[in-house]
Amino acid sequence: MTHAIDTPETVGGPAEATLKDWRVFPPLELSLILRVGLKQIVANGYGATTVRSIAREVGVTVPALYYHFENKQAMLMALLDRAMTIVSTHVEAAVAEAGDDPVKRLSAIVEAIVLYMSHHRDIAFLDAERRSLTPENLARYVAHRDRIEKELRTTIESGSKTGVFGTDDAGTCGRAILSMCQGVAGWYKPDGRDTPVDVASRYARIALGAVEHRTR
Repeated sequence: MTHAIDTPETVGGPAEATLKDWRVFPPLELSLILRVGLKQIVANGYGATTVRSIAREVGVTVPALYYHFENKQAMLMALLDRAMTIVSTHVEAAVAEAGDDPVKRLSAIVEAIVLYMSHHRDIAFLDAERRSLTPENLARYVAHRDRIEKELRTTIESGSKTGVFGTDDAGTCGRAILSMCQGVAGWYKPDGRDTPVDVASRYARIALGAVEHRTR
C-alpha cells in the first residue's frame, strides 16, 4: 500500500501568491503526515503527541516518517509556517485593497485575521503551542507575528495622526486587538448561529471602538 506523504507541493499547499480574494479561505491542504500531526496535537497537545503515534495513524514506520521530518518539532514548525503564510498573505491582500484610509485598513486587517481564525480553527489554535518551540523556531514564529502586529500598530498610528482615532497608545491597542482576534479560534463553532463574515464584521467594529474611532 502506498501513502501520499510529503512532497514540496503537499507540505505547503497551493501557492498563496495566487490569492484572488482575501475574504475567501479554501479548505486547508496539508500532507497526510501534517494532517495527522495537526489532528493529534490539537486533540492531545504537543507534549502528549509522539512521532510513533503519528506514524502509526499514517500507516508508515517511524524511520519512514523521519525521512520526511527530522522530528516532531519540525512537524510543528511546518504547521506554524503554513499557518502564518496563510494569515499574512490574506492580511497583505486586505491592506492593499483598503488603501491608505486608516479606518478601512484597520477594519480589513481585523476581518482578514478573524476570517482566518474561524475558517482554519485547528491550525490557528496551534499558536497556543508556541511555548513548545525551540528558541530558534520561536524567534522565527514571533517574527511572523510581529509583522502582523506592526501592520496593526502603524495603521492605528496613522489614524491617530489624522485625528480619526483618539487613542495615543497604538502599541497596546494593536496587541489587544490581535489577541482578541486570535481568541476566535478557541470558541468559534461552524455550526453556530454566526458565520465567519458575521464575526469578522463585529470584531472590526469592536476594534474601531478600541482605538476610539471618531466619525466625522
